[in-house]
Amino acid sequence: MLPWSAEFAGRLEERVVSSEVLRGNPLNDPHERPVWVYLPPGYDDDPDRRYPAVYVIQGFTGHITMWRNRMPFRQPFPETADAVFARGEAPPAIVVYVDAWTSYGGSQFLDSPGTGRYHTYLCDEVVPWVDAQYRTLPTPAHRAITGKSSGGYGAMITPMLRPDLFGALATHAGDALFEYCYLGDFPAAVRHLRAYDGDIGRWWDDFNSRVSFTKPEDANLLEFIGYTAAYSARDDGTPELPFDTVTGVLKPEVWQRWLDLDPVRMVPRYAEALRSQRAVWIDGGTRDEWYLDVGAQAFRQALLDNGVDETVIHFELFDAAHGGIDYRYPLSLAWLCERIAPA
Repeated sequence: MLPWSAEFAGRLEERVVSSEVLRGNPLNDPHERPVWVYLPPGYDDDPDRRYPAVYVIQGFTGHITMWRNRMPFRQPFPETADAVFARGEAPPAIVVYVDAWTSYGGSQFLDSPGTGRYHTYLCDEVVPWVDAQYRTLPTPAHRAITGKSSGGYGAMITPMLRPDLFGALATHAGDALFEYCYLGDFPAAVRHLRAYDGDIGRWWDDFNSRVSFTKPEDANLLEFIGYTAAYSARDDGTPELPFDTVTGVLKPEVWQRWLDLDPVRMVPRYAEALRSQRAVWIDGGTRDEWYLDVGAQAFRQALLDNGVDETVIHFELFDAAHGGIDYRYPLSLAWLCERIAPA
């Protein structure tokens, strides 16, 4: 296992998309975004051949250059994905790495007055741009989306909202069953906010005035400001937390806005879209700190209860916590590619 980058059998093109929908976004984040497009071995040999596409999205705080991060004795996903095709373990496909980072750490791949129109950016700008620039098979039957954690959340909800674009998905430990993955962290946030008079905006100003993650509350409160900006921002973009920051008492109407965006609860409303999916990969580690293995089980059962054919679902629980499960990504990639390949 070499401790530096390996030579690709295919090639990775690093491009930039200038987004109109992200221009002037609430956080003044860049509207020009990097997009990496992996082209499989043989792409240049047959100019008439077209390929299915798999879109890859990241977890909370993820940005595209993190795909270069190299853990000891492991290769980053772009290399292990390339190896899938180099070894002939799956039909060739184009793999698109999308950046949806925000100053709060992420967008949950939703349109929100708190962060910007990242769902629209992905669906109405990136997908058409890729189809115009590369030889894709531009139909949902040949287009999949995959991600882990918040990226797994995005991979679950995007085909629900846009089955006209995506016909397959893979979610690795995706955010689901919100009362288990989020609710348990609410009391810690209340405690942390005592030092800021219950005002998460004061914490945010402090966070931006110093080296990040140098206070114990930073990770917890960053998640809450990011998730709140995605799920329950006010019309003016201000994040509205789903609990009273002094007493900790839930605000039912705000918490309901979060629950309405829980993939498990969304399934009945988007059952027809989900029944149209060709392939659904669901997995999670049995030691996941946010109980996303439980969320994975609930999501699978909701699919079955709403008429999704069991034969299109791959469900697996494995011995792991939330982190360090990147070795799962090439498994789902190969599985998806088999199912979105042309007949």
